[in-house]
Amino acid sequence: MASEASDEVALDSAPFFRLYKSGRVERLLGTSVVPPGLDPATSVLSKDVPLHPDSPIPSARLYLPRNLDDDAAVSETKPKLLPVLVYIHGGGFVVESAASPTYHAYLNALASRAQILVVSVEYRRAPEHPLPAAYDDAWAALRWAAARADPWLAERGDLSRVFLGGDSAGANIAHNVATRVAAEGLGVRIEGLILIHPWFWGEEEEEEEIGAEEAERRRRTTKGFWDLVSPGTEVAKDPRLNPMAKGEEERLRTLPCERLMVAVAEKDVLRERGREYCEGLKRSGFERRVELLESEGEEHVFHLRNPKCDKANEMMDRVVAFLNSHHYNDTLGLCS
Repeated sequence: MASEASDEVALDSAPFFRLYKSGRVERLLGTSVVPPGLDPATSVLSKDVPLHPDSPIPSARLYLPRNLDDDAAVSETKPKLLPVLVYIHGGGFVVESAASPTYHAYLNALASRAQILVVSVEYRRAPEHPLPAAYDDAWAALRWAAARADPWLAERGDLSRVFLGGDSAGANIAHNVATRVAAEGLGVRIEGLILIHPWFWGEEEEEEEIGAEEAERRRRTTKGFWDLVSPGTEVAKDPRLNPMAKGEEERLRTLPCERLMVAVAEKDVLRERGREYCEGLKRSGFERRVELLESEGEEHVFHLRNPKCDKANEMMDRVVAFLNSHHYNDTLGLCS
C-alpha cells in the first residue's frame, strides 16, 4: 500500500511532465534522442564531449561545418577559424536535451547557414536538480569552451568571436550566465547574446489586455513552475526570473556583450516580458546595440516546431545575420 501511495501523482503538468509523490519524474515531452555524427543534409559534423571525466553532465554536443570551402581551408597551413556559439536548449528547465531531434536539427542548420562552431549544452534539469544547477552547468560549459578544452575549439574556434544564446528557459539561462560573466570574468570577449522567446516574468500582468481571469491563470502557472525549479523563491522578486525588477538596473547595464538580440512571438504569453527586457536595457543605460525581432501570428518557439515556415526562415535569416555581421543597419528593428 505504501508503494502504491508513493506512486500517486503529486503534480500533473501534462503534456510536459508528471511528478509522483515518490519523487519520480515522468517526462512526457522531449524524451527522444538522436546520436551525433555527420548530418547528410547540411554536411555538419557533431560529437558529444563530457566536460568532466567523472560525470556525464554537464556535457556538450559540438557542431562543426564541413563543406567544400571548409575542406579547402583545412588543407592550408592555418585552417579557417569559426565564430563560436554556446547554445542552451529550452524546455522549462525540466524537459528536452542537447540530444533532442528538435535541437539537433536546428543547430545542424544554424551551424551550416552561419558557418559557426556550436557548443550545445547538456545541463542538469529540475525538479531532481533545482536551480542553480542549470545555471552552474551552463557556466561550466561556457568556461570550458573559452578554455579551448576540445581540439575542435582549439583548432577551429575563433575565441575572439564568442556568442551566447538559447531559447525559452535556455534564454533565461543564457542571460543569467552573462550576468555571471560580468561579475566574475571569463577571459574571452562575448560578442553577442541571443535570447529567443526568453522565459522572464515580472511584477504584474496587463489585465486590461487579457482579462483578470487569464492574468491570474498565468500567474498561477508561472508560480507553479518556478516553485518546482527554484523552491523557496518568489517569482516577482527573483532577479533570475525577473531581470527587470527594481534594483537590477546595474546587472542589465553591465551585461558583457557587444550587442544583443531578443526574439519574441505575437501569440506567446512571454512576448511582453521580452519587450520589457529590451525596455529595461534602455532604462539601465546599456549602451550597446539591441535588436528586437517580433514574429507576427506565431506561438512560443514556433521555429522549432515548424522550421520550414516563412516566419521560421525569417528568424533563421536574422539570427545568421546577427552571427555573421559586426555592424547592423538601423532598419533592422533595433530598440531605440
